[in-house]
Amino acid sequence: MFGMRTLLTIALTLLLAAPATALTVAEQAAVKKAEDYLNALGTLEARFLQVNPDGSVAEGNLYVSRPGRLRIDYDPPTKMLVVADGVWLIYVDQEVDETSYIDLDDTPAGLLLRKDLSFSGADVALSGVRLGPGTVEITAAQAKDPGAGKLTFVFSDAPFELRQWRVLDPQNQEVSVTLYEARTGGSFDRKLFEVERKPDDVDPGRRGD
Repeated sequence: MFGMRTLLTIALTLLLAAPATALTVAEQAAVKKAEDYLNALGTLEARFLQVNPDGSVAEGNLYVSRPGRLRIDYDPPTKMLVVADGVWLIYVDQEVDETSYIDLDDTPAGLLLRKDLSFSGADVALSGVRLGPGTVEITAAQAKDPGAGKLTFVFSDAPFELRQWRVLDPQNQEVSVTLYEARTGGSFDRKLFEVERKPDDVDPGRRGD
């Protein structure tokens, strides 16, 4: 017999994996506009405000270089660095001096950084489109493991720009990241998206190992 925790996990996985209902013409147009916007986005630099599940907030600087690269620098007192180097999503907990590596394609962040994002692709699980007053929200997950979490993109409608994203994890905990003072079209030193490996760091291995 399944335990309660197992049943809740199965229910959440099914919920995240559930296919979206048929899209209206307006929703289809919004999804196409979002795909075109993201696939044309080369670089993005912005300040951000992050709201955590417990209500605490953090701010910092965000750098995106599509495809594959991301850096999130938190302002003090938050001692955390997040970097995507094209292969790994790397969490650096500077308070305890610990570094963790997760395959980028196993995370919701991999959707934002994908080279050619198609919300109708076989590798993307689209679970919702919401058109609000001046906003477009699109929720999706990695199709190979939708239970790993889902990402909601929030765009302004005029002009059409990425303003926020929300990440819902397998424990149903949500983190929102709102962008402001955003700038696009710049260039970054590639080293910005690298994390120095220390001799005692655990080797993350190669993807697929």
